[in-house]
Amino acid sequence: MPGMVHLSVLLLFSLALSLVSSITATGEDQFVYSGFSGSNLNLDGAATITPDGVLELTNHTVHIKGHAFYPTPWRFRKSPGEVVQSFSVTFVFGMVPIYSDVCTDGMTFLIAPTKDFSGAQTSQYLGLLNKTSDRKPSNHIFAVELDSSKNTEFNDIDDNHIGININSLTSLTSTSAGFYDDNNGIFKNLSMVNRKEMQVWVDYNGETTQIDVTMAPLRSAKPSRPLLSATYNLSTVLEDPSYIGFSASTGPINSLYCVTGWSWGINRPAPLIDITKLPKLPHVGPKPRSKVLEIILPIATAIFIFLVGTTLILLVRRRMKYAEIHEDWEAEFGPHRFSYKDLFHATDGFKNKNLLGAGGFGKVYKGLLSVSKLEVAVKRVSHDSKQGMKEFVAEVVSIGRLRHRNLVQLLGYCRRKGELLLVYEYMSNGSLDKYLHCEEDKPTLDWTQRFRIIKGVASGLFYLHERWEKVVIHRDIKASNVLLDGEMNGRLGDFGLARLYDHGTDPQTTHVVGTMGYLAPELARTGKATTQTDVYAFGIFILEVTCGERPINSHADDSSQILIDWVVEHWHKGSLTYTLDSRLQGNYNSDEVSLALNLGLLCAHPFCNARPSMRQVIQYLNGEMPLPELMPTNISYSVLGLMQNEGFDQYASLCSTISSSGMTSSLSSAR
Repeated sequence: MPGMVHLSVLLLFSLALSLVSSITATGEDQFVYSGFSGSNLNLDGAATITPDGVLELTNHTVHIKGHAFYPTPWRFRKSPGEVVQSFSVTFVFGMVPIYSDVCTDGMTFLIAPTKDFSGAQTSQYLGLLNKTSDRKPSNHIFAVELDSSKNTEFNDIDDNHIGININSLTSLTSTSAGFYDDNNGIFKNLSMVNRKEMQVWVDYNGETTQIDVTMAPLRSAKPSRPLLSATYNLSTVLEDPSYIGFSASTGPINSLYCVTGWSWGINRPAPLIDITKLPKLPHVGPKPRSKVLEIILPIATAIFIFLVGTTLILLVRRRMKYAEIHEDWEAEFGPHRFSYKDLFHATDGFKNKNLLGAGGFGKVYKGLLSVSKLEVAVKRVSHDSKQGMKEFVAEVVSIGRLRHRNLVQLLGYCRRKGELLLVYEYMSNGSLDKYLHCEEDKPTLDWTQRFRIIKGVASGLFYLHERWEKVVIHRDIKASNVLLDGEMNGRLGDFGLARLYDHGTDPQTTHVVGTMGYLAPELARTGKATTQTDVYAFGIFILEVTCGERPINSHADDSSQILIDWVVEHWHKGSLTYTLDSRLQGNYNSDEVSLALNLGLLCAHPFCNARPSMRQVIQYLNGEMPLPELMPTNISYSVLGLMQNEGFDQYASLCSTISSSGMTSSLSSAR
């Protein structure tokens, strides 16, 4: 039985030896890579192999590390207990700076008992060791460092050196990168950070324990004199089996550390690398400076100075072109202010091709804001910058907070010397007056669309007068200020003349503004715009939409130039429907037309106390309240208005009993 046990132990030992011997990669003592396409190297960290075969140990990232190892470990002793055999390695490498001529921190060729370097640090530790493991004999690491940074922590001699390292990042010996010329023996410096390939040879003599490191530019023969030599018995360092490979790490500067070729031999020289098959280093970072540039630089400098001077002149002119007026009090309105430059470019310099319309208070242009891609309408209004500007801007910003489906959104403003620009949301179908007063052969609005527009504008005006936090008096209600959205809904716009005041207070007297034909008679006497003056203008608006005629027809052949008097005349004759727009061709709802014409006359009553409020107007339009009966008179609305302005206010109380032209209603006594 003891003999059988002994035999079993021998068999197991023999099997173990055969398994260990199989670790030596391919069973041969050498290999060569002329490029790494299709290779099976073990990579970790940032290491990668590019499609054309370059082994990149780092990428375009700072403070990163990478490793590449031959896939199987090597046995450095013929049998346990013997000395480490001679070996030779050569590789072609390149250091490629990304943004400058500096790389941090470096790379190494290494022999180690493990491929696991997850605990290694980046930067000055080259992905090889860390602060704790540095200098420990238990590392069993031999390395040749190619260092592109000077670290006083490891007594580096400069930022372009090669060193022999044993278990530590403090080199056993080191020297600046370069080679000895075989022709004259003179040492020639080599800058490793130059975007060019260089070749390194590392040779270890197992008998003499001498380590030689040699380098040279690619395509140069191996110099006969080594760059660096040291005597150190690696039998005291290396374990069996051990892995061979490369490590690299970056510091605070992006760098690429690359290997394009690699060969290895034990007890024989490393095989020659076929440099004709090597891939090219990646081209990144700034290109080398052209000699042509050096020649033309003086000429270019003179041209540059000339251009700078010209540019400064153009910039001054540009600033004047886009100049705006800014005052300290405008800071609180900042989010509602547009730059003139943005509006200028949005409208292509306010060219006529973008002109949407023009009136007595300014022109309106279509624009497209470059950043938000929002379509806007920009109105240019002349304004005296010294008179009430702060109050005006405050009101503009307040009006910008109005939110109603039948109001055009005021987005903000811009101010220049003597000019204001008001920015509104863009309505794709333009203004209502273009549809009401178009040529006869062009399509117009049908009655359903017209009545919906009347109700929509009434709803918006009711919101302004009673539903918002303040009373808003529009002061310029007319067909050209009613815009149509994509669904042909009417939306009241252009708040450039609007005024605000608190609920329960009286509006202040101002100079008369508005459009002839829409101005309430009392404005000439009081100069005070009220909700009732808005109602008057809305009444004229109803008649304009229903009849398709302008408030004042300057092209009329007879004396009946005033729309409201013309409608009153036909009301008195009992032919009110005769005033309906003939282009409707009989396609209308007679009840709605009658309601619209009578309501228009009621709203445009010359006496303000006879007009309904917008709340009542909404009730009439929705059929929630019957319209008051209008009573005939023999004096025109225009004459009644003039009488009121001349001081005949008492006439308003007698309207229900005196026979005159125009109309009166029982509404005055009901309000």
